[in-house]
Amino acid sequence: MRARVTRPIVVTGTDTGIGKTVFAAGLAGLLGGHYWKPVQAGTDPEGDSETVARLSGLPRDRILSEAYRLKLAASPHLAAREEGVSIETGRLAIPEVKGPLVIEGAGGALVPLDEALLFADVFAIWGAPVLVCARTGLGTINHSLLTVRALRALDVDVIGLAFIGDPHPENARIVPKLAGVPSLGRLPWLDPLTPGALAEAMRTHIDIVPLARAL
Repeated sequence: MRARVTRPIVVTGTDTGIGKTVFAAGLAGLLGGHYWKPVQAGTDPEGDSETVARLSGLPRDRILSEAYRLKLAASPHLAAREEGVSIETGRLAIPEVKGPLVIEGAGGALVPLDEALLFADVFAIWGAPVLVCARTGLGTINHSLLTVRALRALDVDVIGLAFIGDPHPENARIVPKLAGVPSLGRLPWLDPLTPGALAEAMRTHIDIVPLARAL
């Protein structure tokens, strides 16, 4: 279903490589919105914007250009330093678009952009609601709760959790309960990963009604 979501939604994760970009692509497609990755670190073989363009089903003009596009697949602070780039918060202002905007952070919430600034600090500056993507497997309880608490310590509004991976009923039960955050469900691993398969999985497994209620 399509929920009436008009505010930007920030998608962050408990770690890197957990499927956050795939989820962000599916969410942007499900909402019929726009997608923005403000800081891309790593462009070989492609950046996350290209991945989302392939998988979301959105027109290419709904994929907004990055504020910073760095070649090295590393923490943004290191990738920027290697290229002699200074990441400035002024260039990270949220773009104005009509309708929903899905913003994807880099790696986990506490990834540094320079020697003093974390991505979570930028989330706090934005004042936008945040959705946390989490693995389903071992270790996710600790990582998920740490992420939620770190964001709340900065007065960031955490509006939902989305699990990614194989079923784990106990983790799916206990993490939202302890975090005090609603779960949107679980996006399974998809093989093959195609735009059609992702769209169907999002419609089948992800409930975005909690997002609409929170916004």
